[in-house]
Amino acid sequence: MGERVHRSVMNIKVGMLFYVLGLFLAFFSRKVFLDCLGAEFIGLTGMLMNIMSFLSVAELGIGTSIVYFLYKPLQEDNHEEINVIMSMLAYLYRCIGFVIGVAGLIASLFFPWWFNGLTTGLPLVYFAFFSFLASSVAGYVFNYKQLLVGANQKQYLVNAYFQTISIVQSSTQILLAYYYRNLWLWVVVGLVFTIFGIIVFNIRIRQLYPWLRINLKDGKKNLKKYPEVLHKTRQIFVQRIKDFILYRSDEIMVGWLVSIVQVAYYGNYTIITNKLNFLVNILSDGMNAGIGNLIAEGNDKNTMKVFWELTAIRFLIVGIIIFALLMFTQSFIVCWLGADYLLDDIILYLLIFNLFIFLSRGVVEMYISACGLYQDVWAAWTELALNLTVTLCLAPFFGIIGILLGKIISVFFIAMFWKPYFLFSQGLHQKVSVYWRGMLPFYLTFFIFTFIALITKITIIDTHVNTFITLIGYVIITYTPILFLYCISLFIATNGMKYFIARKPVLYRIANKILQY
Repeated sequence: MGERVHRSVMNIKVGMLFYVLGLFLAFFSRKVFLDCLGAEFIGLTGMLMNIMSFLSVAELGIGTSIVYFLYKPLQEDNHEEINVIMSMLAYLYRCIGFVIGVAGLIASLFFPWWFNGLTTGLPLVYFAFFSFLASSVAGYVFNYKQLLVGANQKQYLVNAYFQTISIVQSSTQILLAYYYRNLWLWVVVGLVFTIFGIIVFNIRIRQLYPWLRINLKDGKKNLKKYPEVLHKTRQIFVQRIKDFILYRSDEIMVGWLVSIVQVAYYGNYTIITNKLNFLVNILSDGMNAGIGNLIAEGNDKNTMKVFWELTAIRFLIVGIIIFALLMFTQSFIVCWLGADYLLDDIILYLLIFNLFIFLSRGVVEMYISACGLYQDVWAAWTELALNLTVTLCLAPFFGIIGILLGKIISVFFIAMFWKPYFLFSQGLHQKVSVYWRGMLPFYLTFFIFTFIALITKITIIDTHVNTFITLIGYVIITYTPILFLYCISLFIATNGMKYFIARKPVLYRIANKILQY
């Protein structure tokens, strides 16, 4: 258990380091790119990258399925079985790369209709798309081994290599955009750094796992020995389609149903939410393999204790993120880009509520994945059908608001009610009432402080913040006290927070002394 915790902490530490560096660079680069390359080009690249994300659904969830089968042989240090499983993964990912390449070529045939009238011109659209497509295909063909590293609780190595390369790439693109303002050069730099990253990472993999032997022919044959891989893959595929439509198709929908320029405006908000969501993913990615290992041990009492502890950590992080977004997003956009880039408050509130649903369900989803529970395919189809129906009905009349309502309405009941029932009945083998008794204090505490944050925004922040200096000042005098009281309230109301704080006896004693006053 000590090694599991150590690796999880290392994953989180390294992830946080690169998160802070990447966060600063992302906001700085966004400003430079909008000023130097134009809102239309930034909206175009955002839409093209989302099309690539859609094509990547061809991955079918194979990586998730394979990782589930790696937990046990990694725990037993069974190199022979790991080689067998990784050979299957290599074979399947090469097939996926081929499918994505062909699908990309077919999709590009429709570009004259989708991107007709852009001032950038179709040649640049095709050049950018084929560069993104080449990067994606190369990633599947050569970078599949990072799944082994992640399953072995060494995600920090993946983050260290790829995030370093990403930071250098962004810095290079910023300089070139500022001095040359050349759209073609911006795309070329991205492709060059992708190739460089693949080469460097695979050299490191050979050093880290010298015993790893990949045999594509054996990988194809061994699929018959592991029929459950393809069975789980079919189940996960529907989940992936649903997740893409719900969480990663925003810019495609906005570009299609609203306008390409609005993709850039909406993207200014989603870059904030995505970076904060990435922060949460650092924590969950750092612990996913540990949870799989924990469940494999079969200690039910410890499994539930960790569940409530992770839930407390998750709600603490959700509070930090949601309160900050609610109180300061509009003021930050004005200070960062200017008032011309503001979207309506209703769009902001819907975006935040959708993010809350996504983040608050995280622990349940991590446990579902660790238990290998993917058979509730009907739930994914239901979410998908609701999302498309509501979006296509509302978006033509309400624009971005209709798109966000489609996401929220489709996911709310499945995420908040069905998924917990599914996990506790099928995975943890407990009554769902156990879940709700534990969760109600979290929800009640969170919504009380959300109301406080909203009142603070309307009465104080909106009327007084207009520069970065005043923004920082009001973060200190309003946000910090709210966050402090929220942490104390979680400690009082939930056992999960007590479990978490108890890991540091000094903090536990301090918390108890504060409550005595």
